[in-house]
Amino acid sequence: MDETLDTLGRTISDALAASVRGYQVAHHELTVLAQAADIVSVMCFLRDDPRCLFWNIIDVTAVDWPGRERRFDVVYHLLSPKHNVRVRVKIETDESAPVPSIIEVFPGADWFEREAYDLYGVAFTGHPDMRRLLTDYGFDGHPLRKDFPLTGFVEVRYDDELKRVVYAPVRLTQEFRNFDFLSPWEGTDYVLPGDEKAGKIGDGGQKS
Repeated sequence: MDETLDTLGRTISDALAASVRGYQVAHHELTVLAQAADIVSVMCFLRDDPRCLFWNIIDVTAVDWPGRERRFDVVYHLLSPKHNVRVRVKIETDESAPVPSIIEVFPGADWFEREAYDLYGVAFTGHPDMRRLLTDYGFDGHPLRKDFPLTGFVEVRYDDELKRVVYAPVRLTQEFRNFDFLSPWEGTDYVLPGDEKAGKIGDGGQKS
């Protein structure tokens, strides 16, 4: 299997020498590393070339590497029903550089690209409806970025007095900020409520 994937990776890399930076075969999976500006032509080749025929788009997502200059990998997964093989295509981009949309090549990429924009902030040029998909209107930030705060920025709740949904800054009460990591099964440094009488019971189960 790996030999077949290696041959396919070499075929793609040779045919698209100016658009592909290389390829990798690991864990029985083929990953093609492409140039972001050429992603549309790369996808057209993978779809149409008889040696590929990747007709099905499975997913488009992103990976965040905050410490890297181009912090995002945009990742495409394709399936070739004809050859019964899959390929992963990766490109790199940053927060300010949009990526060409592949919706003209694979119309099914529509919501995948919107999801990547919504959750990571990766924009796609040429997309006909680049709006958020999963978060609410007016949502601040992109929740799958690794520097996004776990509590978010605002909370949404229904106000019974106003009879409507309201947005407010996140507030954590003190009792939820101090977490107790001591296990009651292993013993604690304090007496749990209701256990005050435990010290009055002898080994035989009778009161001492």
